[in-house]
Amino acid sequence: MRARLVAVVALLFAAGCSTGTDAVVTGSQYEFVAPAGQTRITYSGADRKPIAGLSGPDLMNEGRELSLADFAGDVVVVNVWGQWCPPCRTEAAEMETLHDELGESGVRVLGLDVRETSRQAPQDFVRDRQLTYPSIYDESGRTLLAFRGYPPNVVPSTIVLDRAHRVAAVHLEPVLADDLRPLLAELAAETA
Repeated sequence: MRARLVAVVALLFAAGCSTGTDAVVTGSQYEFVAPAGQTRITYSGADRKPIAGLSGPDLMNEGRELSLADFAGDVVVVNVWGQWCPPCRTEAAEMETLHDELGESGVRVLGLDVRETSRQAPQDFVRDRQLTYPSIYDESGRTLLAFRGYPPNVVPSTIVLDRAHRVAAVHLEPVLADDLRPLLAELAAETA
């Protein structure tokens, strides 16, 4: 009898904790998912979630931190790159074009330099290409963790944040400025 009672209680407990068709998705922060393996994902209004604090050391200015707070109210294009990545060489020029063209409309580019063993090579990369947008030096990969569940091995990749710094789009492949312009124009027209 006692064993049967324990089994019934356990079954009721398990049923109460399971999810059914009425389950509510909780969580107010972004967590990466690639539906059906998509490499270009766009999120609309209510589907956009903010990311946990994105900040890290400034690649070009040791001792200085960069943070999303530095871009309050701006649309932010977060470009994940590494100087060791051949497609990043082309993409860096495209990001610089966006930075130059759209800066006055409140669109900013923020690089996220990943998987480097020292600052020297990525700093040379920035100087040689005359890049003027800032980059976070993310040697440890901790900054990229702000995008919960984001695949750290996808380089280059680009994450677009709206003015409220919610994830509006993810590109898990190299992009050109023309790929992002329509979305950035749309996001720049939105209010925070």
